[in-house]
Amino acid sequence: MIVLLDTHYLIWTLEGDPRLNTNALSLVKDPSIPIHISIASYWEIAIKMSLDKLRIRSGFETFIDRTRELGISELPITTEHVRLVKNLPLHHRDPFDRMLIAQAQHEGMHLLTADPYFKLYDVPLVDIWAKR
Repeated sequence: MIVLLDTHYLIWTLEGDPRLNTNALSLVKDPSIPIHISIASYWEIAIKMSLDKLRIRSGFETFIDRTRELGISELPITTEHVRLVKNLPLHHRDPFDRMLIAQAQHEGMHLLTADPYFKLYDVPLVDIWAKR
């Protein structure tokens, strides 16, 4: 299994948010499971921080450095990903989430999210409630 983190899961992991399920945290920190973060997530965080809609305690640059220190790989946005976004049903209108769905579909990744709208798409989700 290869995992793509939804933006909120990355924030919850690095900020120590109590909403983070312990099974999800153990999965993110498991070195045997490849974990990725989309560049779209960094873009979303940067926009929300610039609009004062999101605060990251450590600051944006340190946040990115900490992501890399955890061994989380960055997934670039490709033309193929953009093509898939165009054809996704409009169950979800958030452009960043739609990009994550397209990327997970194209790359054969499982999405780690708490967003219920992701279930409406043809993309595998990580069952964080399953015992590891």
